[in-house]
Formats: sequence, structure tokens, C-alpha cells
Amino acid sequence: MQIKKVVLKLSIICLVFGLSACKSKGKKQEHPEAEVQFIVADNARYSLNWIGSYSGTLPCADCQGIAVQITLKPDNTFEVSWKYQGKDDEAYNHSGTFQWDDEGNIITFNGLDKDKYPVMYKVGEEHLLQLDMEGNVIAGEHAQEYIISKYSNH
Repeated sequence: MQIKKVVLKLSIICLVFGLSACKSKGKKQEHPEAEVQFIVADNARYSLNWIGSYSGTLPCADCQGIAVQITLKPDNTFEVSWKYQGKDDEAYNHSGTFQWDDEGNIITFNGLDKDKYPVMYKVGEEHLLQLDMEGNVIAGEHAQEYIISKYSNH
């Protein structure tokens, strides 16, 4: 008789735990929006440490080169300075916001005259690649001269 009571108690305990497990599963399925979803993006915006400062010397048709310094900040703001070497000592400084393209690989500086200043850059590992006025990669024998290297991490 004692064994029957123990078996009965164990059966009731198992039944209670089994029902509570079913209840919690049922609740989880009733609220799928509560589940956490992770989006893994394989692009420069989410995969690279693009925040920081970059510098380089770009080709110039009528001077020795254009010294450029660009700082990209985590709030999608930028600071840029261009100085035409051998032409004048004045630096042209601009700041503002930038936006990412849909693929998350190219940034565009907002508020600059794109016919006067380069505004689009492809973001790479520890560098920016200046793009032409239409947003295309500059090709040819001088293509490597349009790379602006990262020099500090912020």
C-alpha cells in the first residue's frame, strides 16, 4: 500500500511538471515577436571599425597633391580638410553628416557640392577609397593614389 502512494505522488508530480512545461511552450508560441532576432550583416558599416581619422595625399592636376584628412565619428558626422600643396597654404575645412548606401559599404558626405568636392568614399579595412563624382571606383594607373589610410582609432 505504501508503494502505491509513493508511485501515485510521483505520478502527480510528473504530471504537474509536464503540464507546466506545456503551458510555457504554448505561451512562447503565442508571442513570437518576443523572440530576439539577430541580423548579421557582412558589410563595412557593421563589420569594420570605420570610426577614426584618415589621411593621405590625392593626385592633383594643377598642384603637387591634395593633402586630405577625414575624421568619421560614430554619430555619422564627419570633418574633412583639403590642402592644395604647392598652390596655397589655405586649408578648406568642412564638417557635417554622412549617410551609408543601402549595402552599407559607401558613405556620402551631405551638404557638399559634389561637382566641386569628392563626397563619396568606399569604406575598407583601415582605409577609405575616394570614388569619382558618380560614385564609381577610380580605375587606371593612378587608382591606388585615391586610398586614404586610417591613422588613429577613436
